[in-house]
Amino acid sequence: MKIEYANIVTAFDENTIGSKIIDSKVFLEILERAIEYTAFENQKVPGQALIPLTAWTSATKMATQCVSSGVGKRTDNIDDYIIREHRGHIGMYLKRHLAALVDELDVVVYTKDAYLKDPDVNEEEINRVKDATHILVAVLASSGPRSPLSPGRFVKNLAGGNRNMDDVTVEHLKDTARGIAKYYDVWCTVAD
Repeated sequence: MKIEYANIVTAFDENTIGSKIIDSKVFLEILERAIEYTAFENQKVPGQALIPLTAWTSATKMATQCVSSGVGKRTDNIDDYIIREHRGHIGMYLKRHLAALVDELDVVVYTKDAYLKDPDVNEEEINRVKDATHILVAVLASSGPRSPLSPGRFVKNLAGGNRNMDDVTVEHLKDTARGIAKYYDVWCTVAD
């Protein structure tokens, strides 16, 4: 098994936005074990798996302590926020020290074949991951209620950025949008 990180994964960076890996050794041990036990062919989109890492260790505390949550509760204090550039856009984020404790730790992992079919994967990325068996696409360290897609990711998926939106109903899309709005009224993404 050879795991690569997608070019959009920044959780291992010293300064990042969202979830951040604090102990990469423990994280990677848990991740590898979880991948071994995941039936990628039985997923909603074969080859694309949302894996709950807190379920893959007898010590859930170990899994949740190897990352910093990607969110914290919004405040009314302007000094609690910083402005950062993320994926070509400028945004306002809660400072990292205000990140909530991690309740759940999930990852999105694709098999290499599934990753190469993703519409956002370009030729340079294809060459970079050519020796991998699995690609880590997202680290989701959440607090409070399960984090929905970000508003930006939701819109990008609607525009064809992910195949899991191909067969959804209008009512499902409305429910998803309402859930996203409700969540982000309380929670804010954190950054260094």
